[in-house]
Amino acid sequence: MWKAQGKGCSPGAVGVCIGGDRTSGYTHAKEQLFRTLDDVNADPRLAELEQSIMDEANQLTVGPMGFSGRTSLIGCKIGAMNRLPASFFVSVAYDCWAFRRLGVRLDASTGAIKEWLYREGTKPSVPLLSPDAVAAGFPRTGREIALQAPITEEQVRSLKVGDVVLISGRMFTGRDAVHAHLMKHDPPVDLNGGVLYHCGPVVTKSGDTWRVTAAGPTTSIREEPYQADIIKKFGVRVVIGKGGMGAKTLAGLKASGAVYLNGIGGAAQFYARCIERVDGVSLMEFGTPEAMWHLEVRDFPAIVTMDAHGNSLHKDVEEASGAILKTLA
Repeated sequence: MWKAQGKGCSPGAVGVCIGGDRTSGYTHAKEQLFRTLDDVNADPRLAELEQSIMDEANQLTVGPMGFSGRTSLIGCKIGAMNRLPASFFVSVAYDCWAFRRLGVRLDASTGAIKEWLYREGTKPSVPLLSPDAVAAGFPRTGREIALQAPITEEQVRSLKVGDVVLISGRMFTGRDAVHAHLMKHDPPVDLNGGVLYHCGPVVTKSGDTWRVTAAGPTTSIREEPYQADIIKKFGVRVVIGKGGMGAKTLAGLKASGAVYLNGIGGAAQFYARCIERVDGVSLMEFGTPEAMWHLEVRDFPAIVTMDAHGNSLHKDVEEASGAILKTLA
């Protein structure tokens, strides 16, 4: 749990298998994640262990998205299997907090939704937000900092950890394939002063027009081997993702004058509403999620968690939670 920090949009849940072999143990660990959060283990020894792990993990104060807080783990479910005589495996499966079990029954002739599955009760679902609230967009506090891309080094140097920014203008997506490509090739677009978003959007196409339906951030640490070099080489000013990045990127942000913004994990549809249009797409040969999408955004909200002065919220939380971990060991 400490190693996960906020990289999986924590708070998360862990499924554990004690025993089995490498394959069966991990499968059984994954199966534990299908247990409901209020399920109490039938084996009192495992039930006690589950509760103990929950208590200690939540003392770490990693918190949601790794921003610190008292809720780092929402569930721990442990199963046991017979073991091989010469080994005793413990397999752990980590899952971020997400509700994705959803289904429908359709009318075969019209395609209309006849019934929603896996929902409690029989009442029709009610949107969490009213149409007026959706139309109003991100609620303002008056402390937000508006940035219009392309962004200057002076603007970036004025930001500090904890600032909430609203980005408008051109933004480009880039996941693993794009970053690996940019290490050996020039970018297909001008990234100087630009915003690079760790995101594999869900898109639909009508005629020649693309539309983004979901655009949540992906875990950024995968781009750690590349990010500082790409920032320096191409003049990127803003990187957006989730979970933070490491020491190499932090040093690169300071040296080149750039910032890392943490997007909100799980807010993919909200972020899609901040995208006014898709202006183009490059590197489509990598596939839809891995391509570089050219997005025009308005008031795209994110939080500065690594600034251009060597400060990192992720580093601070990791060190503070690591000190607590030592007291629990």
